[in-house]
Amino acid sequence: MAQAAPRPLVVDLDGTLVRTDTLHELALALVRKHPMQALCLPFWLLRGKAHLKQQLARRVGLDASTLPYNQALLEWLVAEHEAGRELVLCTAADERVAQAIARHLGIFSKVLASDGQTNLAADKKAACLLEHHGPGGFDYVGNSHDDVPVWREARHAIVVNASPSVLKTAQSGGNVAGADPARAVDGRDIAGMLRVHQWLKNLLLFVPLLAAHQLGHADALGTVLLAALAFSLCASAVYIGNDLLDLESDRRHPRKRLRPFANGRIPVTWGVLLAPLLSLASLALALAVGPAFLGWLAVYLVLTCWYSLRLKRLALLDCMTLASLYVLRIVAGASATGLTPSDWLLAVSGFVFLSLSFLKRYTELLVLAGHGETGVVHGRGYTAQDGGLVLALGVAAGYASAVVLALYLHGDTVQALYRFPEAILLTVAVLVYWISWMWLQAHRGEMHDDPVFFAIKDKTSLCCGAAFAASLALGTFGLPW
Repeated sequence: MAQAAPRPLVVDLDGTLVRTDTLHELALALVRKHPMQALCLPFWLLRGKAHLKQQLARRVGLDASTLPYNQALLEWLVAEHEAGRELVLCTAADERVAQAIARHLGIFSKVLASDGQTNLAADKKAACLLEHHGPGGFDYVGNSHDDVPVWREARHAIVVNASPSVLKTAQSGGNVAGADPARAVDGRDIAGMLRVHQWLKNLLLFVPLLAAHQLGHADALGTVLLAALAFSLCASAVYIGNDLLDLESDRRHPRKRLRPFANGRIPVTWGVLLAPLLSLASLALALAVGPAFLGWLAVYLVLTCWYSLRLKRLALLDCMTLASLYVLRIVAGASATGLTPSDWLLAVSGFVFLSLSFLKRYTELLVLAGHGETGVVHGRGYTAQDGGLVLALGVAAGYASAVVLALYLHGDTVQALYRFPEAILLTVAVLVYWISWMWLQAHRGEMHDDPVFFAIKDKTSLCCGAAFAASLALGTFGLPW
């Protein structure tokens, strides 16, 4: 007797086949590409979610090849398809999105999706599948409370990437044939989202105190600590916003695709909620520090938002903006305590950070060139062939910082501030060596995407920092004998 063909396997999309919500990603893409049209979102929603999804899908699309797929599920679906089983993609996402994903994967024989009139979710999805396959005529893979009505009508329920409450509700139906609970968001995911390691950059706020030899003043030190916390929260808000707007570019990058939003470990809705909350908390702390500091923090916030939305796509200007953001930290740290940073300090730090900004971009270009990229880098104003020029510009900027530092050391200010100014000359040699070392590592392909993050873990860089500090200390306090 011939064996009956297996029942069709129906698969949900958002949160199941892909570890994200395509509606949320389409909305973010609209904000990035057509910000003025984003004002229409509430009006589209008034006509229903199906209409909203349709309008978004008409104006912006998602690259199906870069979406964060549930790889374990996808491998099983491919195996079922190769065994001859009929696979159906049934989703509340707009039909344009669903069709694009189905074409990319090539394993679905049928696509059922929202059409601008009907939002194919929950009871409506269950009714649609009953019409096509009848009661118990299909197995269904889903992940959310909206899938519960569909599981009730299916022969077998397969629960994927679901919360404990959803899994418990599904199991009450008695037809769960397989379950893969959702992976909990852990501390590393949160730290990666907030970029906690980047908070170390805000130590630059202490540089004016150090340069003015006032690190021993407890009141000033406490003020700058509060200012650094405000900058850290602001930076995290900006990083979140940047990651949300840069999802597509990050997913094309060999390393950035592992970021929490890009790979779907953290829902993009978290970022949409957290970014403004962190910004408000940052501004509240800044107000407690003082109006002058609040003003500089506001400048930093506006400039970083402008960078995320536009400037990072403009070659050369992107690196100059990044360098300015570093220098702004020094200026803001000075304003928190009423100090005035010297032109020499700003010039030296500006050239150093310009070099590091070019270093960051050169490293990205080197990685992409190694992966065969030849055209304009997605989301940037460079081609992979620009690496040589970027290297030359970065090395020149680094050496310019050493020249400015050397000129400063011959001025009258050094003679007044330091007991043993001759010892400070060592800082020039250390700076030249460190700049050269960093670029050598980048040229060898051993540099991290973020040069500052690389430096705080690199033994040679740490030794250079210690030698630089020792030279300043010797110059300040003189010889111990």
